[in-house]
Amino acid sequence: MKTDTAVKIKSSFIGLTSGVLNGLFGSGGGIAAVPLLEKLGIEPKKSHATSVIIIFFLSIAATIGYCAGGSIDFQTAFSYIPAGLAGAVMGTVLLKKIDNSVLRRIFGVIMLISAVRMITG
Repeated sequence: MKTDTAVKIKSSFIGLTSGVLNGLFGSGGGIAAVPLLEKLGIEPKKSHATSVIIIFFLSIAATIGYCAGGSIDFQTAFSYIPAGLAGAVMGTVLLKKIDNSVLRRIFGVIMLISAVRMITG
């Protein structure tokens, strides 16, 4: 990736957009980060993987903020973690095997389903 000013501005925009969405929606920043990373020329699988590390650090920051505000239900959160970890491992294995065009379609369908759910409440 180039280090010119335009790329730095685009990277800052991706970070800011992802951070705001992550703080508002809880890891929703990946939905913005992936297509924006692809627009920078990063291939789809790397965009998805790169988005995960971006969201990891953004989630830590959001967690600190939510903890300070007393907004986290730890009992509920910890009940999801074991299966979530298994799913994350499965997802990384599947990402390596899925063709980029199929990956884009799956991601697009998930974005559409998310949009419909948010619009219809």
